[in-house]
Formats: sequence, structure tokens, C-alpha cells
Amino acid sequence: MSFRTRVKICGITRVEDALAVSQSGVDAIGLVFYDKSPRNIGMAQAQAICEALPAFVTVVALFKDPEDVFVRSVIEQVPIDLLQFHGRETAAFCQSFKKPYIKAVGMEGQHDVSGFSAQYRSARGLLLDSHAIGEDGGSGHVFDWGSIPTEIRSQITLAGGLNADNIASAIKQVRPFAVDISSGVESSGGIKDEALIKALMNEVKRVDCEHD
Repeated sequence: MSFRTRVKICGITRVEDALAVSQSGVDAIGLVFYDKSPRNIGMAQAQAICEALPAFVTVVALFKDPEDVFVRSVIEQVPIDLLQFHGRETAAFCQSFKKPYIKAVGMEGQHDVSGFSAQYRSARGLLLDSHAIGEDGGSGHVFDWGSIPTEIRSQITLAGGLNADNIASAIKQVRPFAVDISSGVESSGGIKDEALIKALMNEVKRVDCEHD
């Protein structure tokens, strides 16, 4: 069986960026619904982006410690495929929306990833990011990939400071199921750069072919 790393580009704020990442071959895009993020978008923006997407691109909605009613409002108005929670949400809260979800893990100061994983058995997967527990992601910093337990590496989504220069090393070392990139393909906060996207995707495809 050939090896293929799935790719999600998060923090999409414009229709043209959504089209650029889709044409590059990504598997999913992330829409941020967190008002403290520079990549936060409103309902109208999210709807326009989703309407422009081609088939077979998964739409992920990112939240951080949201109110229940807000998540339900987003789900009702935007065609979301998957939820992503970045705060201190409990497993019961995450699964209460009857949508598949993934849970982010802040790796700074995290000493029991396997234990954390056990708390979120209902999640479709964990996303490992470089921030501290409870803090915001999107910092552009990497963390020590060697701290990821071997037994869960093939199931996780790897995030945190990934870009075209380090994505090959990350995939070779961790062999994650997927990678999640945001600031690493931006010209400025929330604005994606088509050349950086292409460079990153070329590196992902290259290292995957080498693994085959």
C-alpha cells in the first residue's frame, strides 16, 4: 500500500485562497470561528468560500472554547463536514453536536499525550500543535516531534510551524496521518500565498514518493 500524507490548510479567509489550495491538491480546508484569531471569519465569508469549493474537499470548522449556541449556529448556516476544537472542551461537549470532530492538543507542557487521547476516544483523531494547553494556536513555532508517542503517530494530524522548508523532515520523522498548515503558507495573517502552497505540496508529494 502506498503512503500518502493528508494535507489540511487552515485559516482560509478568501474565496481565491480556497480555490488555490483546492487546486493544489489539499484534502481539507479550515475555517476559523474564533474572534481573537487574525484568521477569524464571519458566516457570509464562510458560506461564500464553501459555495466556491469543488467536490471532495473537506470543510473543517475550528473553535476554541465556544458557546454551545454558537457552534450550532455555524453548523446550521455553513456546510461543515468536521469540527475541530482547540480549547478546554470536554469530550461530551465535542460530541454533543452529532458531527465528527478532532481535538487539538497543546504540546507545550503536555506530558501524557496517550492519556489525553484516551479521554477523547470519540474523536476522529488528535491534532498536535505547539502551543501550551489552553493557549491559542497559529504561533508558527514547531515543537519536539520526538515527544509524540510512537503508538499514536500514524493516527495524528501534525501542526505547529510547518512550512515548505521543514515539512519533509516532519513527515519523515513522525509519519503522521495528516499535516495541518496555516501561517507557513501565508504572505500575511490570513492571506495565503499560492507559491508557498505549491512549494509545500510539492515537498509533501516528494517525501511520500520516497517512502513508497
